[in-house]
Amino acid sequence: MSDVEEKLAKSLTAESVELIPYLPYLLQDLWELGSSPKDMVHLISKNIIISEKTKVLDLACGKGAVSIKLAKELGCQVKGIDIMQDFIENAKKKAQEFKVETLCEFIVGDINQYVEVEKGYDIVILGAVGEVLGNQEETLNKLSKTIKKDGYVLLDDAYARSESNEIYITKKKWIEIIEKSGYQMVEDLLVDESEFSGVLNEQIMCLTKRTNELKEKYPSQTHLFDQYLKSQLAECDELENDVIGATMLLKKI
Repeated sequence: MSDVEEKLAKSLTAESVELIPYLPYLLQDLWELGSSPKDMVHLISKNIIISEKTKVLDLACGKGAVSIKLAKELGCQVKGIDIMQDFIENAKKKAQEFKVETLCEFIVGDINQYVEVEKGYDIVILGAVGEVLGNQEETLNKLSKTIKKDGYVLLDDAYARSESNEIYITKKKWIEIIEKSGYQMVEDLLVDESEFSGVLNEQIMCLTKRTNELKEKYPSQTHLFDQYLKSQLAECDELENDVIGATMLLKKI
């Protein structure tokens, strides 16, 4: 089991790397994997002057929903990187479908390696992948290397409702880390909890259907699929009760 596989599994709420080959099937009904393209577009268009020369790096881009939305609505150049081959192939097809293939480049790769070599971006996006690049401070420091002076970082994460949360941190703690890492918070957008609940329910319905299909096809792996669905339900419960989803726009200072 490689460190990359372990981080990938964790970022997609999979308890075991054994599930990785089945993830494209399980997630086939979902294009937006975590981050809200609508929220990303809103924060960027409201706070940043965008032109056709604006360069955006979308790390752990999944199936390209955010990248394609930005290219389509704002006309900027986007490079998306994800370690899942199937996700990248899907992103390329979607880019053609939305007629933005000339603005979008999608690459299969480990974002831990790419943050060391990608430079000079106006905006870098990291959405809903947990600690793939390290803790909050380590992540911000790594992202800092990829953007221009006065560049921006868009993070999709969450604020803990209380300081007793062992996984997430409070907004107050986030701001301390953001400032310590050489950024300022430009704006944050909290999820609409009533709308979010509906999205989560729809996702769970899709995942339950695909999980049951896999259990029929691979009965010896039933425990694996049941554990995945259990993890997804637990994460949804946490997102609805223990944390507040937030998209943060940060400026490097």
